[in-house]
Amino acid sequence: MDDNLAALREQAAAAIDAASNVDALKDVYTSLFGQRGRLTHLLRAIGQRPAAERRERGAELNRIKEEIAQAITQRHTVLEAAAWDAEIAERIDVTLPPRPSPSGLIHPISRTIAEIEAIFGALGFSVAEGPEIEDDWRNFGALNIPEHHPARQDMDTFYLPGRRDGRRRVLRTHTSPGQIRTMTSRPPPYRVIVPGRTYRADHDATHSPMFHQVEGLAVDRAITLGHLKGCLIDFLRAFFDKPLLPVRFRASYFPFTEPSMEVDIGWNRQTGEIGAESDWLEILGSGMVHPRVLANCGVDPREWQGFAFGMGIERVTMLKHGITDLRPFFESDLRWLRHYGFSPLRPPILHEGLGG
Repeated sequence: MDDNLAALREQAAAAIDAASNVDALKDVYTSLFGQRGRLTHLLRAIGQRPAAERRERGAELNRIKEEIAQAITQRHTVLEAAAWDAEIAERIDVTLPPRPSPSGLIHPISRTIAEIEAIFGALGFSVAEGPEIEDDWRNFGALNIPEHHPARQDMDTFYLPGRRDGRRRVLRTHTSPGQIRTMTSRPPPYRVIVPGRTYRADHDATHSPMFHQVEGLAVDRAITLGHLKGCLIDFLRAFFDKPLLPVRFRASYFPFTEPSMEVDIGWNRQTGEIGAESDWLEILGSGMVHPRVLANCGVDPREWQGFAFGMGIERVTMLKHGITDLRPFFESDLRWLRHYGFSPLRPPILHEGLGG
């Protein structure tokens, strides 16, 4: 992957200018901002750079990202106008009703994942991935959840027939196995988030058998509880676009962290307004990585320590956009998608806010 940012800027500008129609421009956008796009790759790789380089590198990449996004938007306006002029020039019938051409939109879940990646990318995290079919050890055992542990009662659900390397296979119940794979694949330090689909036997207005989670992991020699609190407060205030959002950390229990904390945000129970101080709403779980989890992954807990957190992506999406029912996320109702969808030509940009 080309790492020359000046060359990337020039090549992107040339590709945008060369796009002769809207479809070609969308291809340019995908090549830069898509899941495997060049800018996406460079942003995800920030966390792998030395700490002294991350801030400068991230700032430069964000400037380039904003320049390219603005250039694409301007070019899109020009190409749309040219296409409309050409259509009118060919034939016009003033008696026909308008026929707006349908345009695709970004699903709210995909948009939220992109926003989360943008915020944590600016904080020095990279994105890790893993399979949705996991073995029992990575999904439970390595996370300090043995077979007899009561924490399995809510998650011991979708097992697959057969075994892999002598271990039962299960549809992952959280994205924590991605953290285990990260820690067992290379030495520390680590700064990763793991977004993806997860599965549990649950279904009602606020739960689904398939849903999305994002979990984060930071391990280094001097990570403290203060780093965890600062990271999550910065994330929540940026995500909800509330610079003074009240955030509360409350003692809890998870088998894979010690100490463990639930994180609450200020919320008005009557109106649903985020940022009010009248009530508290639980938003995610977090804590310092349990020394046993580090040892299970071959990381010496006497030398390394860190924090982890996890949240439901549907949950924070519903809160941010005022969506009261989870089920329409998966029903493919075009009216709902047109109402809550996002333009593919407006990627998340931190300084402009993330909700537009």
